Amino acid sequence: MKESRGIAMPAVTVEDVLVLPRLPLPDPAQTRFREVKRLVTAPLGMEGEGFQVRRGFAGIPMHELDPFVHFDHMGEVDLAPGEPTGAPWHPHRGFETVSYVMDGVIEHEDSNGGGGRISDGDTQWMTAGAGILHNEMPPESFVMSGGVVHATQLWVNLPRAQKFVAPRYQDIRGRESALVTTPDGGSLIRIIAGDIAGHAGPGSTYTPITLAHITVEPGAQVDLPWHPEYNAIVYALAGAGTVGTDRRPFQMGQTAVFGPGDAIRVAASPHQDSRTPQLDLYVLGGQPIREPVAHYGPFVMNTRAELVQAFEDYQAGRLGVIPAKRLPHTD
Repeated sequence: MKESRGIAMPAVTVEDVLVLPRLPLPDPAQTRFREVKRLVTAPLGMEGEGFQVRRGFAGIPMHELDPFVHFDHMGEVDLAPGEPTGAPWHPHRGFETVSYVMDGVIEHEDSNGGGGRISDGDTQWMTAGAGILHNEMPPESFVMSGGVVHATQLWVNLPRAQKFVAPRYQDIRGRESALVTTPDGGSLIRIIAGDIAGHAGPGSTYTPITLAHITVEPGAQVDLPWHPEYNAIVYALAGAGTVGTDRRPFQMGQTAVFGPGDAIRVAASPHQDSRTPQLDLYVLGGQPIREPVAHYGPFVMNTRAELVQAFEDYQAGRLGVIPAKRLPHTD
């Protein structure tokens, strides 16, 4: 396993960003840019069958993340044949997982009989709600061939009133994301959920949030309008640049948490390294739920008693059972 070198992040691209709708120019007299209140570097951790991730939210207080709970960044790594792994069967209750794949392939199955595959630029949005078992694994063909893997997984909390909704999926193809650019055409903005300056992404959310993947060309700047009632978090997927009007240095594997305001400023360094020719950002924010959070393992509830109940329900099979596999010799 090695870091990928010289391989462009596919996700969703366009041949000419200048044909896309453009964000409005900020009015200096009326725009209040958010200041960076916290900048952290993600530590490394291990997930599933032993794949490495960066813990993007480590060290950030929960009240600054609300309504988000957890964020993992996988890759960008180039895996040899036999190296791709995934997350075998495990339970969830009380929140949503949002898996975004820029490189590689992930297949999932669940205890309700659902399943699917996501790859370059796709998002799988799973509302665990009352509870479900699922797995997330690379297909056999990808395990045999190996290849580049680059993905994220975000956990979005559910309000108390929706903790026990029926599980559901949103299979968001990359081409469905709303695509916009900056006034100078220096960035490609892919809106996955919520809206930016009236441009809405396809994701449907229980809590008002906005998610976007932004690619910034070297030397370009993005002044991003942002809902003033939302929090604002930016994670660097690749490349280097600055965040905030005071231009704090920012690079891959770092998370910036912004204070109040109605716009975010980020910029790409004029010179990027050969492995990451642009600055790529995962930008997220939402309306805080402001409810107690009890989080342990695969469950996100409001109280410790609800966590204990979730483990008991899982052990009793009330969150579902792993479906039997079809034997090779049967019809």
